[in-house]
Amino acid sequence: MKLTVGGSLKTVFRPWVEGLENVPAEGPAILASNHLSFSDSFFLPAVLDRKVTFIAKAEYFTSPGVKGKLTAAFFKGVGQLPVDRSGGRGAGEAAIRSGISVLERGELFGIYPEGTRSPDGRLYRGKPGGLARVALATGAPVIPVAMIDTEKIQPPGKVVPKLMRPGIRIGEPLDFSRYHGLEGDRFVLRSVTDEVMYEIMKLSGQEYVDIYATAAKRQIAEAAKKQAELEKARKAEGDGPSDESSGPG
Repeated sequence: MKLTVGGSLKTVFRPWVEGLENVPAEGPAILASNHLSFSDSFFLPAVLDRKVTFIAKAEYFTSPGVKGKLTAAFFKGVGQLPVDRSGGRGAGEAAIRSGISVLERGELFGIYPEGTRSPDGRLYRGKPGGLARVALATGAPVIPVAMIDTEKIQPPGKVVPKLMRPGIRIGEPLDFSRYHGLEGDRFVLRSVTDEVMYEIMKLSGQEYVDIYATAAKRQIAEAAKKQAELEKARKAEGDGPSDESSGPG
């Protein structure tokens, strides 16, 4: 399945890749990437000779319709692991355990430190709970990855992708073995995460925003809601009677 889908993607979209030699030919490693589009989880595995396992939203495996079935088939075919994110802290712990298991088998584990797709193309603060804990618990090197222009190919809500070349920049592995045994220290987790995000920023050239992407999405949604309410109020005022027609002069 991976060979079929990956070959098709490379033929149709011709993604360019820099730093492919930074991915080890064998042994465990964590690929920590920015997250611009749903298609990131297609293009990154497609350019690698080795299988990379991501923790994918359970909805990707259960969505209805033709797109949902194709998505589920792809993720299952390349060995992605579904995790129900509605479970709060329990879901986070399950994702961490799954990541550790993948690395203990000597495989590649992929993760998006931002936790969700960027709402506007900028790079947001990394969440320390997953990436750093998995890295420190296993001692696996962290390889920063930058996806380039994938948000232009398939923006959120867009079903049919635009034919253009995305890019992938893969940085040099980061060694955090100096922090081994300190995965319970929140200051260490924050430091590790920030170092990885800084490397991703250098690779991607994105503007960095020091808030979580989930918070940014809430702000954008709230702003859109307020704007809609203002527009509704203006329209209501315009539809109402004017001063001149409100009564005899």
